[in-house]
Amino acid sequence: MIIKSLELMNFRNYDFLDLKFSKGTNILYGDNAQGKTNILEAIYISATTKSHKGSKDRDIVNFHAEESHIRTYLEKEGMEYKVDMHLRKNKSKGIAVDGQKLKKAADLLGLLNVVFFSPEDLGIIKNGPAERRRFVDMELCQLDHVYLFNLNNYNKIINQRNKLLKDMSFHPQLKDTLNIWDSQLIAFGCRIIERRHIFIEQLNEIIYEIHRKLSGGKEELFIRYEPDVETEKFENALRESQEKDIKLKQTSVGPHRDDFSFMERDVDIRKFGSQGQQRTAALSLKLSEIELVKKVTKDTPVLLLDDVLSELDSSRQQFLLNTIGDIQTIITCTGLDEFVNNRFEINRVFKVAEGTVENAMVK
Repeated sequence: MIIKSLELMNFRNYDFLDLKFSKGTNILYGDNAQGKTNILEAIYISATTKSHKGSKDRDIVNFHAEESHIRTYLEKEGMEYKVDMHLRKNKSKGIAVDGQKLKKAADLLGLLNVVFFSPEDLGIIKNGPAERRRFVDMELCQLDHVYLFNLNNYNKIINQRNKLLKDMSFHPQLKDTLNIWDSQLIAFGCRIIERRHIFIEQLNEIIYEIHRKLSGGKEELFIRYEPDVETEKFENALRESQEKDIKLKQTSVGPHRDDFSFMERDVDIRKFGSQGQQRTAALSLKLSEIELVKKVTKDTPVLLLDDVLSELDSSRQQFLLNTIGDIQTIITCTGLDEFVNNRFEINRVFKVAEGTVENAMVK
């Protein structure tokens, strides 16, 4: 899978941009705050329908315009596709593939698989559980449409149930309807828990060997899924927490409270690991994500590296660069020293400055 070109109109600080990518390694370099990350963000939105920053559409559209366009041309399994994304400040986004409008944004997921790696991801191990759940959900939603369906429904039911819990303060008789939402919550929640178990098993089959090599054979890493409640106990736990939920006006039990720990033998490096161990584990996680996408889709994802090399020491830089040789990669950085020093093959270089991009080298 490769992205052949990208066109932007009124996107962030770009009035108009048309980029042609190499199927190998593409470098976007320039000073900070010039628009390099915005290009990766546009690609990520084309793949997932969402910004990796969590930005709303109205914040992405250029401030002097009312709407923005992203047009991505990609090649997958010998077929070419055109993804049109229409972002508007005051309306929901419109999405079309090869000119055919999609009824739901979720229908786009899985067409373009990307792995995004930024300095913020280096904190995924030590930061709060919401970030770890987000990592698992974003990857599973790209790989499994059934999981996406279950997760969307679960989140809708959580919102409805929480609204009901708040409304019950004024209308206690609404308690009679709580069981209707609970039965649906359990059904979709159990499917999410079961799929997360499988996903972590799949990741563990990959991450062990990657981390062992990355740590020079010194460490053995595995991920432990910590569900808030297991499927067979979900119904009882939800029933027992009902009075507590009514008092708190929110749902306190379910996979929306799950977490994941990263174990180096018997040590939870999420809590007790050094910063170096946590960073190595985060890098192992991202490299495992690449391999899992390859295994599941029988294709390579597009790798987006947002100024992450400057956050890694030379040995981790070298390991990362050597690992991504057969994948289309788009990298942002402030300079080219890391690549020159490592004698890394570069296929195309773009210089980014103040919302303009020029070809600095094409191979």
